Amino acid sequence: MKRRAFLLGSSAGLATAALPGAIQQAAAQQNAHHAGAAAGRRSAEAHRGIVHPGILQTRADLEFMKAKINAGEDPWKSNWALWLTEPVASLDFQPQPAAHVVRGAYGANQHGAQELQQSANAATSHVMQWYITGNEAHAQKAIEILDAWSGTLADFFENDAMLLAGWTGGEFCNAAEILRATYPKWSAESQTQFKRMLRTVYVPLLRMFYPGANGNWDAAIMFTLLSIGIFCDDRDLMERVYEHYRTGPINSGITRYVYPSGQCEETTRDQGHVQLGLGYMARTALTAWNQGVDLFGEADNRLALGFEYTARYMLGEDVPVYGTISPVSRGHLGDIYEMVLQHYRYVKHMEMPYTERAAMHIRATSRSVVTMYRGDQGKASAGLFLAPKPSSVAATAGAQAKPSAPAPANALQVAPGDSIQDALNHAAAAGGGTVSLAPGVHTLPAALQLPSSVTLAGTGIDCIVFLDPAQKGSEAAIVAGAPDLHDVTLRDFVIEGAETTDTPRDPNSGVQHRRIMYSPTRGGVVLQSDGKTTFRNLHFQNLTVRNCTYNAVEIFGADQVSIVNCNFYASGGIVPPGVGKNHNLKFNHIAHLTITGTRLTDSMGGHGLAVLFATGVAIRDCELSRNQLAGLLLAECRDVAVEACLAEGNSAEGIAQETWMDPNRNVVLRNNTLRNNAVTA
Repeated sequence: MKRRAFLLGSSAGLATAALPGAIQQAAAQQNAHHAGAAAGRRSAEAHRGIVHPGILQTRADLEFMKAKINAGEDPWKSNWALWLTEPVASLDFQPQPAAHVVRGAYGANQHGAQELQQSANAATSHVMQWYITGNEAHAQKAIEILDAWSGTLADFFENDAMLLAGWTGGEFCNAAEILRATYPKWSAESQTQFKRMLRTVYVPLLRMFYPGANGNWDAAIMFTLLSIGIFCDDRDLMERVYEHYRTGPINSGITRYVYPSGQCEETTRDQGHVQLGLGYMARTALTAWNQGVDLFGEADNRLALGFEYTARYMLGEDVPVYGTISPVSRGHLGDIYEMVLQHYRYVKHMEMPYTERAAMHIRATSRSVVTMYRGDQGKASAGLFLAPKPSSVAATAGAQAKPSAPAPANALQVAPGDSIQDALNHAAAAGGGTVSLAPGVHTLPAALQLPSSVTLAGTGIDCIVFLDPAQKGSEAAIVAGAPDLHDVTLRDFVIEGAETTDTPRDPNSGVQHRRIMYSPTRGGVVLQSDGKTTFRNLHFQNLTVRNCTYNAVEIFGADQVSIVNCNFYASGGIVPPGVGKNHNLKFNHIAHLTITGTRLTDSMGGHGLAVLFATGVAIRDCELSRNQLAGLLLAECRDVAVEACLAEGNSAEGIAQETWMDPNRNVVLRNNTLRNNAVTA
């Protein structure tokens, strides 16, 4: 029987429809509170005085370090002795400046790049030696290095130009900041020349950041720009960095780089780059802290969560991960843990068990222990707060290691290479049944035409359905095969939207190709009714759909749809119909929709979840994060409840409501966490 679309007229099936308007008003007040708090914070930060010296070390930090070394106390004394064995620590060091510094990808085709890095390290070493020993020869050597480069450097070139500038600019500034505050013989002319280099070479190159690269790039850039802002008394530049750390797009802000589980954007790439990114995030946070701004605490101490997750994996323990975690560089601990341990453990009195183990593991050879470690300084806390915990929202989303339920004994078995379509047709002809996919990659020669009364079930994360890129007849892997599609379940497998099932070592490289307008149009599940007949009883469970340039899942014209513990991510590009039209999950003209425990993240050009012209919608325990637009868009909807969801790090609102006909009605937002979104009102 055909059923006319009644969707906008129905108000049954959702208890929240009768909730009082006071709850909706409270939700609006909560959003207004977040916006007002952010504005007040920005105003306070803009009017706060700038601390000098105040990049990586304050004067109190320097005095503490000096006293410990001169008293012969360890670990400061022994590790300081290691500093002095480095070639850059010698007064014989000679800077070799270049006007045009070149560094290609991964250090290729270098000209002046290594020399620049060595000089930045040398400037720091000699400034510290000056401060500790009082020997003016070291202050003069630092000035010689700064003068050589500030009087020569004109620009950076090739692939790693911005990365190299991020690595060196902040290091130079920290040395110069200490020198200016402690050595009055540094001439005004020399200081002016150094500032000119910062403002005419570093700032023009870095001021727009580079969020499309992996997150370690913007982490280093933020540290350098904040350091320049402090040294040059540029409050506007400092404010831009603070905001970028909080809400930077793509791979850059803190909630973009460190996920709610503690996993980092580069965790599936290699652990060397993860530690590089975390280290520069920590440097940026420490510098801000020295200026009275708490970036360490952003998103419930998200930086601490990232350090604990990474240290745990580096020390040999297993961690939960979306994707395949990279073992590359595992066990090679970087010298990044001391500054974070000092802040969270001894300043905020928070347990950091894995970070502490990592710091202790390399403390005997650590360079940063000299300048970063201060311990409790005789102010031990009576107790410690618990370490930050991973979010439990959508914690089991997507295809898992094991299926959510076993296939029935009479299921039709399909091995990779066999025809899934034939099995589905056979099940439908028999009045319905289950088609069970064996582990492996099931390459589709054409889009699957999904019939009614079937369940398509896989074995979990090891079962992948992949539309052959060579076929040009469809823009989706699975489409409706019946005009009145009904009683369908998809569960426990992965739909791969990329043009290959081979994951590159650097996943960001594949994303860059899929973000552009002219990428091939590839979707996951697209079920579109004819607008006259309504699909019904559609169920998705522990399904993963990823890397689609079109919508990962799109459903038009359906009643009774449930999405349970699914993972739709890195989809929704800008292929036709264009910018803002493709999403991770899109519903249009839907009634009685339930979405629970689902992860909707990293949409390349759209929303995590877009619900249009719907009635009777319940969304609960979902992660709506890191999307190019809003985490959730509700448009022309009625009788909606959104509860216990996490919406963070989106480049628009966490939860957005739009209307061009009738306003959204009876929309209840309750107990959601909205934070670090670029738009707060």
